This record gives sequence, C-alpha cells and structure tokens, in this order.
Amino acid sequence: MSIWKTPEGGAHVRARYAQFLAWWPKPCAERRVATRQGETFVIESGNADGPAVVFLHGSASNALVWLREAAAMGDRFRVLAVDVIGEPGLSAESRPALASGAYVGWLDEVLNGLGVERCALVGISLGGWLALEYATHRPQRVSAMALLCPGGVGRHRNVLLWAAPLLLLGGWGRRRFARIVGMPQPSGEMPPAMKAFVDFNAEIHRRFNVRRERLPRFSDDALRRLTMPVLTILGGRDAFIDAPGTRARLAALVPKADIRWLPEASHFLMGHTAEIDAFLTQAVGP
Repeated sequence: MSIWKTPEGGAHVRARYAQFLAWWPKPCAERRVATRQGETFVIESGNADGPAVVFLHGSASNALVWLREAAAMGDRFRVLAVDVIGEPGLSAESRPALASGAYVGWLDEVLNGLGVERCALVGISLGGWLALEYATHRPQRVSAMALLCPGGVGRHRNVLLWAAPLLLLGGWGRRRFARIVGMPQPSGEMPPAMKAFVDFNAEIHRRFNVRRERLPRFSDDALRRLTMPVLTILGGRDAFIDAPGTRARLAALVPKADIRWLPEASHFLMGHTAEIDAFLTQAVGP
C-alpha cells in the first residue's frame, strides 16, 4: 500500500518540501544514498570536519523539522538530517516491519554511504525509537544520543483508541487532537515562516497514511547495552508514550542517562535546541 492517500497528494507534499529546502542553512548538500530499501535522502550541512550528528525525525514528518538545530549546531558539527524511509519526505516509500531488524541494516547502509564510521544520534518520537534500535545493535558506532519523547521504552499506548474518533470529526476533531498532543496551530501572532511550516505539517497529515504498527519495546538487556551518554527529554502530559515508565526504565538501566522531565509538556517537544547542542558539545566535542 502506498504511504500516500493519493498519488497527487504525495506529489504535492514533495513539491512543497522542495520549496522549504531553500530555508536550510547554507552551504548544504542534498545527498541521495542507495540502500536495499531504496534511495534515502539526506540534507548535509555544517562543519564537514566536526563530529557527525545524525538527526532522525518522527512519524508523519521529515528532515525539515531539524532546521533550527542545523542553523544552531552547524558551526561545531557535521549535521546529517535523514528522511526516514516510509515517511513523507524524499526517501523511498519502503516500510518494512519495525520488528524485522531491517532499520538497523538500512541505517548501516546510510552511514556507510555518507562515510560515517561513528556518530551521535538525535531522534524524536519514532526517530527516538530508531536511534535506540540502532544503538542497542551497534553501540560501537554511536558516540552519544539525544532523544525527545522516544518510543519503545515505556508501556505501549494505543493512541488510536482515543485519537481515531476525534480525527473522524473533521477540522474541529483534528484541531482538538493537535491541542492534546501539543502540535503547534496557526495563529495571527505566528511569524509567517512558522505559520507556513505549521500549514505544511497539517497538509502532510491530510494526505499521508500514517504508520499503525506498534513500536517494539526494548528489553532490559538491550537498554543495558547503551553505555554512551544519553540525554532524554520527556513530557509529563505525553499522550503517545508512557513517559513515567520511560523515565523509570532509562534511569534504572542506562548508566549515563541524563533525563530532563517536563511535567506540563506533551508529545511535540519544541525549543530544546540549546539543550541538545550543549549536551552533544560536552559528550562528543569539538
């Protein structure tokens, strides 16, 4: 099944994506890496001689969400923002099962294609799960991780039980869903560039078939393999993941866990660029 509700919808989102690429900090390069899952699109920018940092976005999203981080961190780091396969970016539509192990092999091929032997990983939501999946299998290739609301650590929450009825109620239901999960909404006071990006995100959700697969949960033994520094930022009102359970398991099992708990925050964590930058600067330099 296509990841798009219609071919026209997919073409429209990809065309708008290309327009937003003009905002990426310059100089930058658009890389296309061949993998067994199909071509993977990567935006590369920043300090080519600095430590490599690979950014992994969440579900129903793409690499453009890391624009602020690319601008703030490019002086020190080699920034590699990856469009995850099977998501609404410019990578292949391939969507293997999350429990298949295919994403470890896919990221191996992406890193090899980029000439990266070892890197730091930054991931949000599904991207946090992907970072953990890779680091638990390839700890020797990961120098540090910064995770925002990562899935797969706490108990599974079936979001569809409460979200599906709301999403069937049209525009009002979608706006209500967005408020619950903390997704930014357009407003008259919002800067034009931010409003354009929020509109783009809403358009993706109208045209894209989101993943409905449960994120596999990491075992205790897998989490104990995470010996690198790990920053995790969690919201106490997260409707998508079991944030308290995530906090408890990481604190108990990951020796270098640095957990930031935000009791009033929800799932869409924004504005943490400075924290991520400071953490990675201390963890991996330069």
